[in-house]
Amino acid sequence: MKKQLTANQQEELLSILEKRFEKNKSRHENLDWSKIEIKLKANPSKLWSLDEMERTEGEPDVIGYDQKTDEYLFVDCSAESPKGRRSICYDHEALEKRKEHKPADSAINMAHEMGIEILNEEQYKDLQKLGKFDAKTSSWILTPSEIRKLGGAIFSDFRYNTVFVYHNGADSYYAARGFRGLLRI
Repeated sequence: MKKQLTANQQEELLSILEKRFEKNKSRHENLDWSKIEIKLKANPSKLWSLDEMERTEGEPDVIGYDQKTDEYLFVDCSAESPKGRRSICYDHEALEKRKEHKPADSAINMAHEMGIEILNEEQYKDLQKLGKFDAKTSSWILTPSEIRKLGGAIFSDFRYNTVFVYHNGADSYYAARGFRGLLRI
């Protein structure tokens, strides 16, 4: 699969991202869009990943800057778990374990194919400080290996003004559960 956007696709995506950036300044106070845009244009494969986040309705936006690595952090900021990434189990092993009613894919595989990371528990909780996300849906989050070895996986949501972290069998899937991704640029 070609993981590069045409010049027109790049310009269209950059326009969407800039509008979202301007509309949601509270997510990225003290960050300058022109610096971010320079980095984006210099990284076409990252633009492709952002486009995949956008295509699956994640509404990616800048939520921070890592000074140690000189990277901007883009995260799915859609109000609910991205529609184009729901009804999936946690990982490939869980997908293979399902004998009946297999979902189309897994969160870990989709994230890998998109070139993004799944949020871990700390990142998910940090995102919730920027707004209220997953009030009606839930999102798989990166599961510690000790839990995964036992067949489980964890997910989070926001209910009753609280971020909850739950467990489920890694092979489970629900119409209202997807995953949120992180892309470093």
